[in-house]
Amino acid sequence: MRNDRVLIGLLGAAGLGAAATACLLGSTPLGAGRVLAALVGAASPGDVIVVWEIRLPRALAAFVTGAALGVSGAALQGLLRNPLAEPGVLGVSATATFAATFVIYYGLIEVGAFALPVAAIAGALAATALLTAAAVRVGSMVTLILVGIGLSSFAGAMMALLMNLAPNPFSLADMLNWTLGSVANRSFDDLVLAAPFLAAGFALLLAARRDLSALTLGEEAAAGVGVDLRRARRLVVVGAGLAPGAAAATAGAIGFVGIVAPHLVRRLVDHDPARTLVPAALLAGVILVLADIGVRLAPTAAELRLGVVAALIGAPVFIWIAAGRRLGNG
Repeated sequence: MRNDRVLIGLLGAAGLGAAATACLLGSTPLGAGRVLAALVGAASPGDVIVVWEIRLPRALAAFVTGAALGVSGAALQGLLRNPLAEPGVLGVSATATFAATFVIYYGLIEVGAFALPVAAIAGALAATALLTAAAVRVGSMVTLILVGIGLSSFAGAMMALLMNLAPNPFSLADMLNWTLGSVANRSFDDLVLAAPFLAAGFALLLAARRDLSALTLGEEAAAGVGVDLRRARRLVVVGAGLAPGAAAATAGAIGFVGIVAPHLVRRLVDHDPARTLVPAALLAGVILVLADIGVRLAPTAAELRLGVVAALIGAPVFIWIAAGRRLGNG
């Protein structure tokens, strides 16, 4: 337990360091003194705007998005005892992104600035309701995974259809940008909108952590020691729907972080799913903040998208992990 606290402390410090670095770096680098002055409102109006309205909310959006995906991936891998599980597998992220592209296609984005994130959260909740019903009805993890894959494929097909029938190049560009993932131009208002869903998702997943540890013994053994399997499935499925849904509402579609982060910390916590949740969340948050710093500093004519960079980083890391050892359940 002491090692866990040290690990969480180190990752928490890394998160703060990454967020501070994100506030320092950009097209107009700011020194530490100017950033600190801006944080307390003692800097020039220009510095205050850059820190409070651009860089800090962007860094926080990247961190909470990564944290939501990391904790959800760790919980799903523990529940399904499948090292490839992550929010995208169950179709929650794809459904949230499809709902957002639906809003763009029909021009509903003109209704208000929150039309996109609200639609994404609504899509995630719809997917979560369907998955919860499936989890309760079938009681089989294999069937649940198959339902999730089918849901993800259907949402992906519907997104492709909307893009194919895009009424104009501008709508197509907006839909494509959303599917590539980004935290550019995010504000504290976006974070406030997603916060209740993030908090509820985190709370449900953490409430299931002891059940996840027992499930490493197998479902029959877990039931034998008093684990309520239905309750555990509901907690994880609903939590892994709410948190990634809020993440998709904040940043669009971001892949691979939910798979990679749990694998990177698992050895450090003796392969215990319960002890993986918080470190995986923190590490995934750090990864996305650093990836977003790379997005901002990359010398490209058009800004790279966070989802693209996350995949470029996450895919090789995942291959390296898979090649370095045989993937196990724990």
